[in-house]
Amino acid sequence: MIRDAAIDDVPLIHAMVRELAAYEKAPHEARATEEQLREALFGERPAAFAHIAETDDGEIAGFALWFLNFSTWRGVHGIYLEDLYVRPRLRGGGHGKALLAELARICVARGYERLEWSVLDWNAPSIAFYESLGARPQDEWTVYRLTDGALTALGVRGGAASGCGAGGAV
Repeated sequence: MIRDAAIDDVPLIHAMVRELAAYEKAPHEARATEEQLREALFGERPAAFAHIAETDDGEIAGFALWFLNFSTWRGVHGIYLEDLYVRPRLRGGGHGKALLAELARICVARGYERLEWSVLDWNAPSIAFYESLGARPQDEWTVYRLTDGALTALGVRGGAASGCGAGGAV
């Protein structure tokens, strides 16, 4: 069963985020607190959304956490899937596929034209799973990220003066 996350799910979502970070060999990078997740998901202006996968007996199997993006080329919103996680002992039971199917259903119902996410290039089981559903890698794009000191340096010293957009020809 797939359901919308409830505020009482936040501690478990937080725990699964940490499990996912450990699986991705980056537990030190998972710094979000339960309070931050609670505010992002259930605050006055939610910035993200989550769905929970449950087993037939009500055990939490996994979650999907997502937010809206926007395509200037298509002129409509899409969903960016930040995290998809199914607990290891419950994998293979269809929970991941059900979570992705729910997000695809939301896209279709709301007229969103893209469901996108990133996957680590070494995560062969996930890549095979996604490709079995018809997802295709976007090989022509490289993801860039500014964080920590580099983000602060640009934001404090160079952001206003640069005058360039993120996606255009610089």
